[in-house]
Amino acid sequence: MRIGEIAALVGVTPRAVRHYHHLGLLPEPERLPNGYREYGIRDAVLLARVRRLTELGLGLDEVRDVLADDEGRELVEVLEELDADLARQEAVVRERRARLGGLLGEARAGRLTAEGPVSPELAALLAGVGELPDSPMAVKDREILALLDTVVPAEERARLLGLMHEVAGSAGAVYGLLDALADAPADDPRVEEAARALAGALPDGIGGFELPAEGSGGLADVFFADLAPAQAAAVRRALALVAERVEGGERRGGA
Repeated sequence: MRIGEIAALVGVTPRAVRHYHHLGLLPEPERLPNGYREYGIRDAVLLARVRRLTELGLGLDEVRDVLADDEGRELVEVLEELDADLARQEAVVRERRARLGGLLGEARAGRLTAEGPVSPELAALLAGVGELPDSPMAVKDREILALLDTVVPAEERARLLGLMHEVAGSAGAVYGLLDALADAPADDPRVEEAARALAGALPDGIGGFELPAEGSGGLADVFFADLAPAQAAAVRRALALVAERVEGGERRGGA
């Protein structure tokens, strides 16, 4: 095979083949008397492996290390590993298409939220929160939950969303109280009312859900920075009330 033929067979450009020669990823083949390179089946297999490894996300230096480990192996071993690479890619594509199919179904039914794609659990939760489109605080809640859906480990995320299902039913009145504090100072007398309403809606288990503390540059800082002073004060006070409630219950339970 000539360089154009092997490039077309493997699905790369002749320029890429020359680049791989230059980097030492693909050895120079024997040349015919007329000076043209003559490629064989092993060259095609090696070139296909380079392409497959780069498609899997390996850098060219990493590809060189992998190929160095292949030296001296029989052709059948190289082909078997290439087949395994393709099988792994095929499995990834199947899984992505399955997820995409679910998202397409949700989108066609009009149930895919603006924050999507999100997990099915969060999509179910947001369906209830989405009934309050005119509430700025509800919008903030959707945004922070979508962020948590991505950055929180799966087990913690499932526990958090389970707790938030308990809140969804009584969220409307609480959102209204918090929205009313949008332009209020932190010492506004309505803060206590909003805090007590929020604490009443929050389940005891929310106190066990740990996020990076304020001042650590973590998610808590992002969340509170997006709130008005009175809203932030109400949320902090509500969390403190929940902690007091849980502590009181533990004391009574241990008495």
